[in-house]
Amino acid sequence: MGFFKRLLRSDRGMRFLCWLVQAYVRIVYRTGSWTVEGDTFARDVRAKDGAFILAFWHGRLLMMPMGWQNLAPMHMLISGHTDGRLIAGAVRHFGIDTVVGSSNDGGTAALRGMVRWLKSGDCVGITPDGPDGPAMRASRGIAAVARLSGAPVVPLAYATKSRRILDSWDRFHLPLPFSKGVFLWGEPIRAEPDLDEAGIETCRALIEQRLNALGAEADRRMGHDAVPPGTMDRAALRRLRHPERVR
Repeated sequence: MGFFKRLLRSDRGMRFLCWLVQAYVRIVYRTGSWTVEGDTFARDVRAKDGAFILAFWHGRLLMMPMGWQNLAPMHMLISGHTDGRLIAGAVRHFGIDTVVGSSNDGGTAALRGMVRWLKSGDCVGITPDGPDGPAMRASRGIAAVARLSGAPVVPLAYATKSRRILDSWDRFHLPLPFSKGVFLWGEPIRAEPDLDEAGIETCRALIEQRLNALGAEADRRMGHDAVPPGTMDRAALRRLRHPERVR
C-alpha cells in the first residue's frame, strides 16, 4: 500500500491531509488576484428568500469556500467516497457543515434533511454531477430539492489562469498559487412546487446549461478553452483504466 493511501486510511493522516487542503486553498486565494461578478444575485436572494441552493460542479469544488465567504450558514452534500471525506474535513475549516449523501436520489434521508435546512433558513451546497458523474451533467436530485423546498438554485463557477486539469472523472480544476482568478455567480433558477416530471427535467437541464455556461465564460476570461462535459461516470472510467480488475 502506498504512503498516500496509508494516510487516507489513518484518522490522524486524514486530519493532516484535510488541514493541508484547506491551507492550500487559502494560499491560492491569498496569493492570487481575484474578481467576483454577479454576487448580487446571491445577496438579493438571501435578503428576499433567505435560503437558497448553491450549485457548482464537482470539478470546481476546491475554491468554493472562498467564493462563499460565509454568506450564510451552509450545509454541503458530500459523497461517502474517500475524496468526499477529504473534502468534508477540509471545508469544516471554513465553517461549512457537511452531510454524506448523493444528488442522484431525491428520496434519500440526506436530501430530505437538506429540504428541512432550507425551510429553516440555512443554505445548502450541491454538486449536481456528484458523486459519480458524468462530469458536468446534472442529476434530477437538485431539481427535486428545489421543488420540495421552494428555495431557488444559484449557480457558481470559478476559473484561474494558472491551473491543472486532473485526469479524473470530474476533470478536477487544480488552481495554482500566484494566479488570476474569477468567480462568476449566475441568476437564480426556481422550481415551482407543482412541477411534474417533465418540469423537473426542464429545471434539471436549465441548471446544467447555466453551470456549463458560467464555467465556459470563466474559462474564457482566464484565457482557456471551455472544458467539455464528461461522457463517463466514475465506475466506467475506472473500468477503462483498469480492465484487469473487472471480473
